Amino acid sequence: MNKLITTAALFATAMGVAMTSQAAARDHISIVGSSTVYPFSTTVAERFGRSTNFKAPKVESTGTGGGFKLFCSGVGVQFPDMTNASRAIKDSELAMCAENNVKEVVEVLIGYDGIVIANAKTAPAFSVTRKDLFLALAKSVPNPKGGESLIPNPYKTWKDVNPALPANKIEVLGPPPTSGTRDAFLEMAMEGGCQAFTWVKALEKADKDKYKGICHDIREDGSYIEAGENDNLIVQKLNANPNALGIFGFSFLDQNSDKVKAALVDGKEPTFETIADVSYPISRPLYFYVKKAHVGVVPGIAEYLAEFTSEKAWGDDGYLTEKGMIPMSKDKRTKMAAAVKSLKAM
Repeated sequence: MNKLITTAALFATAMGVAMTSQAAARDHISIVGSSTVYPFSTTVAERFGRSTNFKAPKVESTGTGGGFKLFCSGVGVQFPDMTNASRAIKDSELAMCAENNVKEVVEVLIGYDGIVIANAKTAPAFSVTRKDLFLALAKSVPNPKGGESLIPNPYKTWKDVNPALPANKIEVLGPPPTSGTRDAFLEMAMEGGCQAFTWVKALEKADKDKYKGICHDIREDGSYIEAGENDNLIVQKLNANPNALGIFGFSFLDQNSDKVKAALVDGKEPTFETIADVSYPISRPLYFYVKKAHVGVVPGIAEYLAEFTSEKAWGDDGYLTEKGMIPMSKDKRTKMAAAVKSLKAM
């Protein structure tokens, strides 16, 4: 028994040495993940590279889901140190991390963002409800003749969905399944819309799988067009087609306000104030996650965390606010900064 314990201890030590020597071969921080958090992360990375003796971190936009896959694949120089996310990590992703020996993960809430429904600046103003969005984009919808049955989505135009809307063909450019923006849109907009139907809402407790199938399955007949993780491409396509709508984060809208404008959702305009107080119905928290095992091994991680959680970065008047991120309250920022400094794992 003692021999087994000694062998295990030696193996663990060897793994630690290997990790240290491997990671030491990388002289910069590696960050992957959300396209929504990407501009904030790159802004901090650039400033960090200019103001310290550390190299600027390398930030890649892989989408939230893709980021978690890379992040949770293992410990060592070949794996990222951090991943950005436009939603909280799922239990299944934490389990994947644990299976690959990524056992101490630090969650950092950085602020808020809203998901906007936008069209070209030159197009007419648009106003929808979450129910309209669900009926326009769901693969199957409640039978308009009544009862508790579903039919394949028959709606071709927005006017078919709601007589108050224009007779434009339903064309919505949005993120792919790997995107945290897509996940958040499904949970907040599509679920919010399908809950307008009492019998569907009741399924949330009675049959969770069926409920999710109804609320989360997007139609595949061309009305919803996956535009990849590149929000710039969506903006280009909206300007080429004034009848189309696009789905992306508020921060991206803020940066492209000369080209696109937001639709009202449930009568609310996405603004700094309505997202901060969560009165805009499609508001969400933003995060990044840190591999604790890499801190102190890959140079600069602790210092990068200190920069990101400083008031000059994420404060009310910080440079990330100028980029379109909605800050947390001062009290939340103080508590989160303390948790990050102590590297408190989930």
